[in-house]
Amino acid sequence: MCGICGIIGDTAGKEKILHRMMKVMEHRGPDGEDMYTADGVMLGFRRLSIIDLDKGMQPMLNEDGDMAMVFNGEVYNYQILRDMLVRKGHAFQSDSDSEVLLHGYEEYQRGILEKLRGMFSFAIWDDKRKTLFAARDYFGIKPFYYTIADGVLVFASEIKSILEYPGYQKKVNEEALEQYLSFQYSVLPETFFKGIYRLLPGHYLIYENQQVKTVRYFRPSLEPGERKSQARLTEEVEMAVRQSVRRHLVSDVEVGSFLSSGVDSSLITALSGCDKTFTVGFEQEGKLYNEVTYAKDLADKLEVANYSRFIGKNEFKEAVPDVMYYLDEPSGDASAVALYFLAQEASKEVKVVLSGEGADEIFGGYNIYLEPKALRFVDWIPAVLRRRMADLARRLPRHMKGRNYLIRASEPLQERYIGNAYIFHPKERRQLLKQRSGSALEPAELLKDAYAGIRELPDSDQMQSLDLLYWLPGDILQKADKMSMAHSLELRVPFLDRDVFQVARRIPHAVKTKNYTTKYILRKAAKAYLPKEVAGKKKLGFPIPIRNWIREEDWYRQIREVFTGETASMFFHTEYLIRLLDGHKYGKEDYSRKIWTVYAFLIWHQVYFGV
Repeated sequence: MCGICGIIGDTAGKEKILHRMMKVMEHRGPDGEDMYTADGVMLGFRRLSIIDLDKGMQPMLNEDGDMAMVFNGEVYNYQILRDMLVRKGHAFQSDSDSEVLLHGYEEYQRGILEKLRGMFSFAIWDDKRKTLFAARDYFGIKPFYYTIADGVLVFASEIKSILEYPGYQKKVNEEALEQYLSFQYSVLPETFFKGIYRLLPGHYLIYENQQVKTVRYFRPSLEPGERKSQARLTEEVEMAVRQSVRRHLVSDVEVGSFLSSGVDSSLITALSGCDKTFTVGFEQEGKLYNEVTYAKDLADKLEVANYSRFIGKNEFKEAVPDVMYYLDEPSGDASAVALYFLAQEASKEVKVVLSGEGADEIFGGYNIYLEPKALRFVDWIPAVLRRRMADLARRLPRHMKGRNYLIRASEPLQERYIGNAYIFHPKERRQLLKQRSGSALEPAELLKDAYAGIRELPDSDQMQSLDLLYWLPGDILQKADKMSMAHSLELRVPFLDRDVFQVARRIPHAVKTKNYTTKYILRKAAKAYLPKEVAGKKKLGFPIPIRNWIREEDWYRQIREVFTGETASMFFHTEYLIRLLDGHKYGKEDYSRKIWTVYAFLIWHQVYFGV
C-alpha cells in the first residue's frame, strides 16, 4: 500500500514539484520514498511496507530499464501469476507483487487486468513507446486522479498531491456541488476540483501524444443464474468468502480486523483468525450507537482481543476539518468521521486490517432493498391514481404515518432511487443554491443510462446494481481508503473479490431478501461460524448520533455560525439553511442529514480554499 504520483511532460523544476507531491501524501507511505526520471517523465512513490519488506521499493523497472511502474494496492494471487511468468522466461529480483504486476504487463499488456485478484491503481511508463498505461481495480477500492495542465499529465493517489502542481489553478466545480447535494458524495467523473478527474472503477487509461483515452474493462453486473437449492448456494458463498479471506491474509506484517455488531465484519473476523480486532462507539448515546459491547462479547466468544474506544461528541466535531482534508472531497456521510477514529485506533497495533465493506452491495444487504416488497401492495392501483394519492399525501403533516409510503409508491423507481442517500431533491436544490451551475442534470437524468442497462432486473436488483456502480465506490470505498490511509493503515476488503462476486451475482432474486431478511444467503453461510443472534442481526450501518448532537446548544450555535458565514453566503440562500437548522433543533422534523451534508461541504471549502 502506498501513494503514487507522476508528471508526464516537460515542466520547469519538476523534481522539486514531485517531491512536494510525494510529501503531501506521506501518510500513505511513511516507510520511504523514491522517484523515477526519464526524458520529460517523472514518477513518484511513497511506501507503506507490507509485502517483501526489503526489496519491494518502487518505482520498479523491468530488466531492460525501458518500463517503469508505480503501484498502489495488493495483488493477492501474485504468487500464482509469478510462477506462470517464470515459466514464460521472466526473471525476478524480488518477492513482491509489484514486480509480478510489471512483468505481467510486459507479457500480457492490458490483458493482465483480467488475471488480477486484488485492489489496485497503477501506472506504467513505456519509454520506448512514450506511452503511459494506468488502471484502477474492478470495484474502485484504490483511487486514481489525474488532470492535464498546460499539456502536461499529472496524476496521483490523492487530489491534494495534484494541487501541488503549480500549473493547475484550483477552482470549485459547481456542477459537482449541485449533484453532491442530492447524492451526499462526489458522483461525477470530474471531481470537486474543476479539471481534476477520477479514473473510474474498472477502467484503464492510456496517455499518448498528449491525449487521454479511458476504457472500461469491467462492469459489476448482476446476472441471476439457474435455480439452485439454498444449501448449494450457501455452500458456494461460504467457500468463496472463506477462500477470499485466506488470500487477503497474505502479508509480511500482522493483520487485524475491524469488528462491529453486524454480520459482515463478524464473519470476516471469525474466518480470518486475526488475533486483534477494533471497534468504536458512542457511550452516552444509548444502545443504538454503541457497538462496543456487542463487539467485545463476540471477541470473547471467538477468543480474540478487542481494542475499543468511545468517541466523544466534541472530539468528533473537532476532527471534521481533518477528515475533510484527508477525504480530498466533501462527504455528507458522517460515518467517515467515526471511521477516522476507528482507523486511528487500529493503527496503534497493526499496519493491515480486514473490513466488511462491499457485502451489502454484492449480497443485497441494505434495508431499502426491501422497499419494493412493501410497495407491491399498491401496484394494482393505476399509476395516475397513485400520483393523485401522493399529491394529497404531500398536504398531510410530515409526521403522519403512511404519508411517505403513499408518496414513494407513486414514483417510478428511476425517480425515487438514486442510491442509499437522497438528500436534497431537485426542487430543494433550486431553493438552496444561490446560483446553479447550468450544466447539472437532475439525478434521474444523470442515472438514465445506468438504469437503461438494468431495466430487465427486478426493482431491488436494479437498486443493488446502481449501488455497485455509484454508492460503493463514491461513498463506501472512498471513505474506507482515505480514512485508513490517513493513519498509514492498509484496509483490505475480502468481500470485494472477483470470485466472491461471481458467486454473489448469480444468486436468484427470490432468495436475496427471503422472509424480509437482507443478505439471506450470506447470513445462512455465517451461521456456521457465528452465534445465531449475530448472523441474523438486522442491518444498522455505522450509526452516528449527529441528529441528537445538532439539537444541543453548542453544536447548534457552531453550525449556525458556519451557515451564516462568508462561504455559505457565496453558495447558498442562508435563510433556507437556518430554517432547516431551526426546524431540526426545535423538533419540526429530522433534517440532520441535510444539515450535515451542507456543513461538511462548508468545512471542506474552508480547509481547501481558506474561506
